Amino acid sequence: MSGLSRRRVLVLGGSAMAAAWSPLSAMAQSGIEAAPDSHGMSAFGDLKYPADFKNFDYVDVGAPKGGVFSTVPSSRAYNQSFFTFNSLNSFILKGDGAIGMDQTFAALMVRASDEPDAMYGLVARSVRISPDKLTYRFTLRPEARFHDGSKITAKDAAFSLTILKEKGHPIIQQQLRDMIKAEAGDDATLTVTFAAKRGRDVPLYAAGLPIFSKAYYDKKPFDESSLDIPLGSGPYKVGRFEVGRYIEYERVKDWWAKDLPVSRGAFNFDAVRYEFYRDRDVAFEGFTGRNYLYREEFTARIWNTRYDFPAIKDGRVKQELLPDDTPSGAQGWFLNTRRAQFKDPRVREAMIQAFDFEWTNKTIMYGAYART
Repeated sequence: MSGLSRRRVLVLGGSAMAAAWSPLSAMAQSGIEAAPDSHGMSAFGDLKYPADFKNFDYVDVGAPKGGVFSTVPSSRAYNQSFFTFNSLNSFILKGDGAIGMDQTFAALMVRASDEPDAMYGLVARSVRISPDKLTYRFTLRPEARFHDGSKITAKDAAFSLTILKEKGHPIIQQQLRDMIKAEAGDDATLTVTFAAKRGRDVPLYAAGLPIFSKAYYDKKPFDESSLDIPLGSGPYKVGRFEVGRYIEYERVKDWWAKDLPVSRGAFNFDAVRYEFYRDRDVAFEGFTGRNYLYREEFTARIWNTRYDFPAIKDGRVKQELLPDDTPSGAQGWFLNTRRAQFKDPRVREAMIQAFDFEWTNKTIMYGAYART
């Protein structure tokens, strides 16, 4: 200890303590340095597809590329509307976001449609998970690019998760409430930290969110409802559109991820177009008039009474019931058991017995429903 002043000893001691509690050291203590890298992650632990898989089983890798797919919106998320749009920002509260914008962005990972709650790397080449499952370190692919050719970095990913947690749609903010922080160690390394006792699906949700260009949003506010086309990185980019009427997405033919296992055999149409109608009956007439090519029907009455137009009869339109074995949401009445009149289970049972499901299903629903 000779030659060292007391002040110097204290400074060195303080530096050592700071090093001991640096983020890298904290990750080392959490065991993440010794954890293995994985090509995917699952809420349940096991993965169906091995690290060297070539493509998802449900795709046709030989499917031809080209053509146009047109439809009316059948599902929506966040600020999107079935009937109109006035914004190309679909991840905030303001405005009516255009359906389909998610196709213009890449995410860290993408879900496998034949596996419950499993994801595989897209922008992220691999993920390393700490034993306590609170720290996730993603290693990004060096070839990942935005549509202007600029590189997707961990700084873009950290910015995206942070801005979505702070200024994204309230549903996104709610889902990310147990994400503590997202940090870029370098251009290729993203570390995301989650709270203890978080939901098992929170890391998967975060990994599936779009990655935005930090440089693009350094020049404009993120939470602005706008028709400016944002800089994307996904398999499609925004093409022609007319507010409230239609929007087209053009396939990016030289997309950086087109040959990855998670992308092979997918995104085959050269253009995807969504038509918007303010009225469901008018939308149906638009289909019979060939204004769009594909329609999902959700109303038993229409399915059983209106699909008799000429194109059906001569085979130009194919009507088909597709089996769906996934769990389905129920329709029904939900009784508020906090009210005194519903607390007695015999009263609730009597109401169930009073409802003639069989007659209602046969007479009104055309036999389309099954009792839960």
